[in-house]
Amino acid sequence: MTNIDSTGTALADALTGAFAGHFGRNPDGVWQAPGRVNLIGEHTDYNEGLVLPFAINRSTTVAVAARADRTVRLASGFPGAEPVEFDLDTFTPDQAAGWSAYPAGVAWELERTGITVPGFDLFVSSDVPVGAGLSSSAALECAVALALSDLTGAGLGRAELADIGRRAENNVVGAPTGIMDQSASMLGTEDCAVYLDCRDLSSRPVPLGLAEAGLVCLVIDTKVSHAHASGGYADRRASCVQGARAMSVGTLRDLGAADLPGAERILDEETFRRVRHIVTENERVVRTAELLGTRGPLAIGELLDASHRSMRDDFEISCPELNLAVDTARANGASGARMTGGGFGGSAIALVPVEDADRARSAVLAGFASRGLPAPDVFAVLPAEGARRL
Repeated sequence: MTNIDSTGTALADALTGAFAGHFGRNPDGVWQAPGRVNLIGEHTDYNEGLVLPFAINRSTTVAVAARADRTVRLASGFPGAEPVEFDLDTFTPDQAAGWSAYPAGVAWELERTGITVPGFDLFVSSDVPVGAGLSSSAALECAVALALSDLTGAGLGRAELADIGRRAENNVVGAPTGIMDQSASMLGTEDCAVYLDCRDLSSRPVPLGLAEAGLVCLVIDTKVSHAHASGGYADRRASCVQGARAMSVGTLRDLGAADLPGAERILDEETFRRVRHIVTENERVVRTAELLGTRGPLAIGELLDASHRSMRDDFEISCPELNLAVDTARANGASGARMTGGGFGGSAIALVPVEDADRARSAVLAGFASRGLPAPDVFAVLPAEGARRL
């Protein structure tokens, strides 16, 4: 813990300095929330299904100080990001734009729950890649939510704070995401995934044991940026609603494998494939958690591979770069690989034996180069703790 604590102290000191340089005073505190990798369970969250993400050792950090008025001033270390200022008394969601929509949305949603939020100054820094499918947005929302909960004395629980972040993304940012990303960021535990039931929001840690198994989780950021607030993500969600309605169930969580033959008879071909992905993905989450508990992470490779095929062929949210990353990693030592996140770009993950990690990374870089594609960013991540005050 010494290294973690010293790193956190150094980061808090650095952000305190940046805050003071921008606002001319010290912050009341510094809070941090991690990004996440979704091990398995994609697009199941908004269908009240099952997911198995884990928080990663890449985080968004905010320094915050309360104000005596209702003014909010936001600044960041993001290249080219201009400071933003607004008044909480006159703010409406249609004023939100860019990165500032996330902290503004959190403040807006806290107020809608009956918590009076003071004006505040905020400075943010992050090493979670934006647009990579690692939930940089949820990390920012959760860091801000925890900070404002602490500063107001609201004392909200972690599940409540995760829901505040989700509502900010849905209602202010305009992205129709589920609860998974914020839950992973708030509930993460070192060396564990979070087994989350998105219907009743019950959760439990599932030990991953990657190091003990001699595995490393490589993230392959294709640099193909995605945006949840537009395009295909909303279309996939609409298809799921359509499929559930046609099958006379509340959500696709209510369907199992035995229902698929009937669904194929009733639904058009595209909607059926969307439904089949959700149903089989829920089953893969259950099986992955079981295998992690009985046989360890070396046993889950085929489930990761099957998940990717389902996202590629049935849900159609992959892209050529993601497929190249997955196929190349599998051909160069990975025990399993899949795209992770909302899709249409972003990142893939691969579980790779430690001794094969350099080979897999080099092969992926060479594969992209041979096709004239921009070089991906390939790096290892560790399962980390959730949001905290530094």
